[in-house]
Amino acid sequence: MKITILTLFPEMFSALSASILGRAQRAGKLEIEVVDIRSYTEDKHLKCDDYPFGGGAGMVMMAQPVGSAIEGVDPGHGARRIYLSPKGKTLRQEQVYSLCEEEHLVLLCGHYEGVDQRAIDLFIDEEISIGDYVLTGGELPAMVLVDCVARYIDGVLSPESLVDESFSDGLLEYPQYTRPVEYRGLTVPEVLRSGNHAEIDKWRREQALEITKKNRPDLLK
Repeated sequence: MKITILTLFPEMFSALSASILGRAQRAGKLEIEVVDIRSYTEDKHLKCDDYPFGGGAGMVMMAQPVGSAIEGVDPGHGARRIYLSPKGKTLRQEQVYSLCEEEHLVLLCGHYEGVDQRAIDLFIDEEISIGDYVLTGGELPAMVLVDCVARYIDGVLSPESLVDESFSDGLLEYPQYTRPVEYRGLTVPEVLRSGNHAEIDKWRREQALEITKKNRPDLLK
């Protein structure tokens, strides 16, 4: 899979070359392309934003550099084009499964007060939000989306790592423990040390239900 990220602040994405995503790129499982929108502006001063019509605080990203950048990286509209926006539909695990089937994703990172609506209407397929809160820009949401999707690309993680994790079966994940058996007076539950896999599976299911009821009861509706 190829993921192209359009941003005014490409330096923010250095984190994507580390850890699992970095290894996936070096192994050829994933290609991440970070593109500076400023390189597509027709303004001699590299300006990409202007004051909003109708007044109001802040600046708005201009349609021309955004549109030209999208056409430049995806001239035939073969990619799924996504604008990271608090106005979009909230990202869910089911959508992650769908997106990981795409060959090419183009992610547009808004900034300031957002993007000229004409660029969205003309060039964007869908808007996605990562939660009901507002950030300074779309860069962090883009990183979240990349990480979510990349985990399901074949060869990025072992299949075992994708089993029984939060949201995989509509529940939050059960607690995890490792050595030592005792730490500051707290011990690993005996059932996890019993070797009885049927009882371990039962305990994990019960714990997942309890945690989901406590933290995300909406998932059980």
